[in-house]
Amino acid sequence: MQILAIDLGKFKSVACDYDTNTAEYAFTTLRTTPQTLHDLFVERSPDRVVIEIGSAAGWVRDLCEALDLDIQIANPNHEAWRWKNIKRKTDKDDALKLAQLSAMNQLPTITLPGTAVRQWRSLIGYRWTLVRRRTAIKNTIRAIIDRQGLSMPSGKSGWTIKAIASLNNEARPMNETADEELWRGQLHFELQSLVQHEALIDQVETKLEAIAKRDERIQLLQTIPGVGPRLAEVVVATIDDPKRFKNAKQVGAYAGLVPRQFESGNMSRSGRITGRGNTLLRTLLVEVSWLMRRYNPHLCAIFDQVCRGSKTRRKIAVVATARRLLIICWAMLRDGSSWNPHHPLPDGSPPPPEVVLA
Repeated sequence: MQILAIDLGKFKSVACDYDTNTAEYAFTTLRTTPQTLHDLFVERSPDRVVIEIGSAAGWVRDLCEALDLDIQIANPNHEAWRWKNIKRKTDKDDALKLAQLSAMNQLPTITLPGTAVRQWRSLIGYRWTLVRRRTAIKNTIRAIIDRQGLSMPSGKSGWTIKAIASLNNEARPMNETADEELWRGQLHFELQSLVQHEALIDQVETKLEAIAKRDERIQLLQTIPGVGPRLAEVVVATIDDPKRFKNAKQVGAYAGLVPRQFESGNMSRSGRITGRGNTLLRTLLVEVSWLMRRYNPHLCAIFDQVCRGSKTRRKIAVVATARRLLIICWAMLRDGSSWNPHHPLPDGSPPPPEVVLA
């Protein structure tokens, strides 16, 4: 088998031609552009292309698909890919290691979806970036007001139409502020930024809602009491093809909601959750799981079962609830079935509560 492993860089990349029969290899340095890689693939016609996940991995994957080439995408965060106790690490070393691990079927790989799903995931992530920016702006506004010895309503009450109008009365354009009241100019800038970010979030959400209306899977997950459009779209976009997971244990591990395992001799213990996978998915699952105590009696019962009335186990319980919620979502997507709290759990159901640690 001829393997073409490429260490992708922003401007230049290093390709390693590796022959699995003879273990011979040769390196080529080239520019990281679609046309250059296209010409390389056509010239070499490898049996397999191997790359790392990165910003360029998407279009390289699409290029290989268009040329009908087998491609493997490595996960550099996996333990097998970490460089430890070495005195040299170069692009050629990376490319050769990719080829050798692939030849031995020891390469930790990930699944990269098609263009449409990647663009959808990107837009979902961009919305949450805008939300974080908006929160930072609100915190800056509160800090400006606090420094002047003034006050504004706490929580959501501080961002009503009436409260915003009151802040605008205090703000002034920077060219109209005196040297002793420059804070009014800062407040003016921040209020303008707040309005702009609110408008951007509204536009992004409008597009996401239009996509959700065309996707039956999102409508399906919203039949779960307590699950809204934001969580449903993240779960659908992240899982994509539910059949790529063999069982529920793989789904929980994919989201980083399973405990770390430590075994040595007769010692075996579980640690905190691994925290791997999509951070946004895991964060939303935990946030929604806190609300499930109010909206979903079935998941509330799971929370109470794990919590056992102890305040110190609340975080443990919410992680267990989040994992169960994700498994339920996966099973519904896999089977195409609506919410049914009495439906039996899928194979590989969560372990006993005491081993799911936060």
